[in-house]
Amino acid sequence: MRSRLVAGNWKMHGSLAANRHLLERLKPGLQAIDGVQCTLCVPYPYLAQVEAALAGSGIAWGAQNVSEWPQGAYTGEVSGAMLRDFGCRHVIVGHSERRALYGEGDKQVAAKFQAAQGAGLTPILCVGETLQERESAVTEIVVGRQLAAVLDSSGVGALVNAVIAYEPVWAIGTGRTATPQQAQAVHAFIRGVVGRQDAKLAAGLRILYGGSVKAANARELFAMPDIDGGLIGGAALVAEDFIAICAAAGRN
Repeated sequence: MRSRLVAGNWKMHGSLAANRHLLERLKPGLQAIDGVQCTLCVPYPYLAQVEAALAGSGIAWGAQNVSEWPQGAYTGEVSGAMLRDFGCRHVIVGHSERRALYGEGDKQVAAKFQAAQGAGLTPILCVGETLQERESAVTEIVVGRQLAAVLDSSGVGALVNAVIAYEPVWAIGTGRTATPQQAQAVHAFIRGVVGRQDAKLAAGLRILYGGSVKAANARELFAMPDIDGGLIGGAALVAEDFIAICAAAGRN
C-alpha cells in the first residue's frame, strides 16, 4: 500500500514573524495525524528557521527549486548540496510557475530532477497542462512529454526515490479545481506510462494532486485510487486548512 504525502508550497510568502506563528500552530496539529507524511517547501531564506522549528518533529521540509548545477559561477542559484545542509528532504522541480514564468523547459527540469537526486533529495516532479491544452484534448500528450524527459534522462528506476505531482495549470490559484474524476484520469495515465516500463515501481509510485486543493474538497480527491496526497499552495499558509487537508489524507 502506498504511503500518503501532503506537501505545502509556501511559494513567495512569509516573514520570520508570520512563519513562527504558522509553525507554532502547524506543529502540534500535524504531529497528531497518523498515516500521512507532511512536508513544507519554503523560500530559501527561511530554511534555517524551519529546520530549527521542525527538527525532531517528524514533519519534513524542503525547497521550491534547485539548480541543475552542483556548484560554480551561477549567481543567484542554490545547489542541492546547499539544501541538504539545511536538512531538506524534498525539493519541487518543474512547477508550472517555473516553467511558465522562468522558461524552464523539459530538458532543464529533467536536469534539475537528476541534480536533486544526486544531492540525496527527493524531487517532487510537477507535470500538468494549461487550459488551452486541456481544451485542445492534448493533456496526455503534454503530460507524457514532460514525464518522458525525466524517464529518458534518469531512467524509470529513478522514480523509486521521487514523487510526481499532477498540477493542472488551469486549476492553480484560479479557484477552479479538476473534478476528482478528471484528476484521477490523469493520475491513472501517469501510473500507466510508468507501468509500461516497470509495473511494480508504478504500483508503489506516489502521485500527488496539486490544483486548488482545499479542506472542503480534499477528502473526495484523496479517495480516488491513484491520488496519493496533495501539493498544496494557498491553503498551506493557513494552519487550520493545511492540518485539515493532511488529516483528510491520513484517514483515507
